[in-house]
Amino acid sequence: MFSLNGQIALVTGSGRGLGLAIARRLAELGADVALHDIAHDAPQQYGEAASLTQVADQLRQFGGRVALAVADLTDPAATETMARNLEQELGPISILVNCAGGDIGAHGGKPVPNDALNIPLDDMRVMIDRNLISTMLVCRVVCPGMRQRGGGAVLNIASVAAQVGLTEGVVYAVAKAGVIEWTRCLAAELRPHGVRVNAISPGPTMTARFLATRPTEPHMRDTAIPLERYGTPEEVADAAAFLVGAGARFISGQVLRVDGGLQLFAG
Repeated sequence: MFSLNGQIALVTGSGRGLGLAIARRLAELGADVALHDIAHDAPQQYGEAASLTQVADQLRQFGGRVALAVADLTDPAATETMARNLEQELGPISILVNCAGGDIGAHGGKPVPNDALNIPLDDMRVMIDRNLISTMLVCRVVCPGMRQRGGGAVLNIASVAAQVGLTEGVVYAVAKAGVIEWTRCLAAELRPHGVRVNAISPGPTMTARFLATRPTEPHMRDTAIPLERYGTPEEVADAAAFLVGAGARFISGQVLRVDGGLQLFAG
């Protein structure tokens, strides 16, 4: 039930962080994987790998095929070219995981200020483009093929920030809320064609970027604590593998929080 043998998965933003953990888990389960990032050396930024090529070599140890793509997913033409090239190399994409995004602003750090009324306009646009528009564009390129073939699984990565009011990181939260609504709308549109669309909302998760860009509490990094701690990328990857696999074959249009019970309200 958990095997992904014969599946071809595109994981955007998979040179590092959550995307890398998800791509690795899908490869472990037997999928052929298309890796993507904004630049070939993107994995260097927080010390996770030297390049996309090195990441690909790590994934090939699981026995499947691995393809590489570098593209700006806010560019419609570049996004379409990327998807077409990957499908020519690997075959039709049957699993799409939209993980590219993040809370970094237009100038390389978090926006300052980062609230609702004072965040700089260029940071607003970059945050929405990288998280919401990129997800929409990749779906618009990949999902018509799934619809035509009568099957496939799409997983969008949102955030628990999307499901609560905030005074810091507001536009990021708004963009991720858009990802959640996009997930529900796309699930409704593709339901008659057998294509499932779901989302994961991770809580605070110990990616290399997370640890490098904010102060953290030492006790929250202790993975021996069952739930009241930060999550790990592998825990998000396990949830992702479930939602794109046969074990979730009757699940669509849903948002799964992977946060150790941090948020316990409906919605």
